[in-house]
Amino acid sequence: MSTAVEVANTAPGKLANYFALQTSFEKALELAITDGNVELLVKEYNSFPANTEHDKRLPMDHAFRVLLMNRLDDDVNRIGELVRLSVEATRAEIVSNTIPVVLLIDTFDVVTLDKCQKIFQFVEEMVEVWKEEIFFASCKNNILRMCNDLLRRLSRTQNTVFCGRIQLFLSKFFPFSERSGLNIVSEFNLDNFTEYGLDSKDHDESDNKELEDTAEDIPLKIDYDLYCKFWSLQDFFRNPNQCYNKAQWKMFQMHAENILQSFSSFKLEDVRQSSSDNASESDQAMDVDEEAVDTTAVTTVIKANHFFAKFLTNPKLLALQLSDANFRRAVLVQFLILFQYLQVSVKFKSDTYTLTADQSDFIKETETRVYKLLEETPPYGKRFSRTVHHMLAREEMWNNWKNEGCKEFKKPEEPTPSEEDLKPIPNKRPRRALGDALRDASRSGKFFLGNDNLTRLWNYSPDNLQACKSEQRNFLPLLETYLETPHEKVDPAFEWRALRLLARQTPHFFTSLSQPSSKISDYLEQVRKRLIRDKEPKPAALLSSNSSENSFGLSANNAQTDGEQDATVALQDGEPEQDLEVEDNEPVVEEVDELPSHEKPLMVTKEHIQEVAPLIGEPWMKVGKKIGFTNDELLFFQMEHPTANVACVEMLTNWISDDDDATLDNWAYMLEGLEMNKAAEAVKAIIEREKSGSTAAPPVPSATDNDVEVLSD
Repeated sequence: MSTAVEVANTAPGKLANYFALQTSFEKALELAITDGNVELLVKEYNSFPANTEHDKRLPMDHAFRVLLMNRLDDDVNRIGELVRLSVEATRAEIVSNTIPVVLLIDTFDVVTLDKCQKIFQFVEEMVEVWKEEIFFASCKNNILRMCNDLLRRLSRTQNTVFCGRIQLFLSKFFPFSERSGLNIVSEFNLDNFTEYGLDSKDHDESDNKELEDTAEDIPLKIDYDLYCKFWSLQDFFRNPNQCYNKAQWKMFQMHAENILQSFSSFKLEDVRQSSSDNASESDQAMDVDEEAVDTTAVTTVIKANHFFAKFLTNPKLLALQLSDANFRRAVLVQFLILFQYLQVSVKFKSDTYTLTADQSDFIKETETRVYKLLEETPPYGKRFSRTVHHMLAREEMWNNWKNEGCKEFKKPEEPTPSEEDLKPIPNKRPRRALGDALRDASRSGKFFLGNDNLTRLWNYSPDNLQACKSEQRNFLPLLETYLETPHEKVDPAFEWRALRLLARQTPHFFTSLSQPSSKISDYLEQVRKRLIRDKEPKPAALLSSNSSENSFGLSANNAQTDGEQDATVALQDGEPEQDLEVEDNEPVVEEVDELPSHEKPLMVTKEHIQEVAPLIGEPWMKVGKKIGFTNDELLFFQMEHPTANVACVEMLTNWISDDDDATLDNWAYMLEGLEMNKAAEAVKAIIEREKSGSTAAPPVPSATDNDVEVLSD
């Protein structure tokens, strides 16, 4: 064999046989383990280029297994080093993917259980390695077989911890959706029988006497009947489907009531031993809020390593077991698990397994009672009760997951970033100093209030008081219209509003009545009729008198006297007033709605538009947006009139025809806000021109003088 190795080393171009490769790889493997470097092994593997990959991997696998057999008597850590080196060799693709698990299987087959428990620690630490893609697909069956072989060798009662470690490892290694580890059809372990009691022929009164003697220290009567009822409940916990049988349910209900009543009558004391605390401090500790996180409780749970794979059922131990908090909690939690199964919907549960209304009520009441007993069971009962409630809520979620077919859990995919998300965030423009904004606003005669909406509101018009007097802000109805609206005959709210309008809009509210009426509705009806008469046309005599006075200006006093007399006669001949009497000797003052010419707002005309539009130019759309036109309307003007000047004229013409506030002052203010200074100056010039033209005295037409001369002749 040594000759073959030498031949292989001296003549690398020739094929090496199996034994030569194995011997060479064993030597390289010894050096690699000593240095802890897999590169030496890879270099030796690549030194045989003439052999195929398959021819080289088999001797390398054999070298690992031979070296493992030589190290079984060594320290456990040296076996772990060999397993880790095999993992690195697998990643370097110089051995089979299953060789790390094969080494572990060979080890567990030939060592004792105590040593298996130590070596299994390496398996647990490398759980993430086994879940890698290169190992999981090829090794999962081997790992499952290895764990099952270990579980067959172990005892469930004597090696409980090791069995639990193996089960936890399998739950971490396999995904949740692995069907080999799921109880898909929700089967129960019906072989888990609980043997208790004595044969009926062996039971006599002496047994009851013996049970009562064991319960001298507790305030509870323990007899053989209670003992049998207590342990008979385990059969219902083993197979909950028995509760759907009426006879079995009555038995369960009766036994559960007796056991819970025993727990309620015999409550455990909260004894928290502490060597450093005195009696007063221990009394204060009893008042500690159990809902707060207590480090002492955590330390107590860590130190108390209680594992009960199966409780003993000897009748003499029942008194001690009822005094044990862990035993009591185990039984109460069994009640809660049973109640949850009976209430939730399980996919493979038979359709005949349904609860009646009485059964549901009993379960709800008993469930509340069990939680209360858990809170009263020391130590830290409230925390334990909350923990159990939380775990059962999560168990219900797992049950729903199984009902949906045990779908595979996948991490949510991250959404692909859009083009807008990829764009760099623009730098924020530095905020303008408040003092500069106030100064610029003051210079331009505007307001700056720090809020966009308030600033826009206060700069809506150059004269805010005049804007408040706009006709668009007059929401009061006319008195005549309001009185014509249909209403009930006696409506205090309507009458109050009508009197307010009457006092505001007409002088009839202040006239005296010759025949006062006690009803406001009658008074309002008289006022309505009076308003109708006032709207009727005046007599022809009064109109001819006024026209002759205004036309010729001759015999003013006589004409006025005659006109008043004719008007008086005409009013007397008309319809007599029934209920209202107004003194007519006062001069009639007609309301003048129109303001004097110097107080009228100067409206924008088409001539003004033709004069100012060329100065606006291309940015005419800014003016349109300021006025209130939408983008579609502005686009329509642009398409209909390709020239900016014509489009601007058309837009402004539509503006003055639709907007009652299209005044020169508003226009100038608007152009100033858009920084169109030339156009604004032109509008201001038009305003000055209009005001100066209106204040000049109008010339007297020559035609009037000629007419007067002719008449005087």
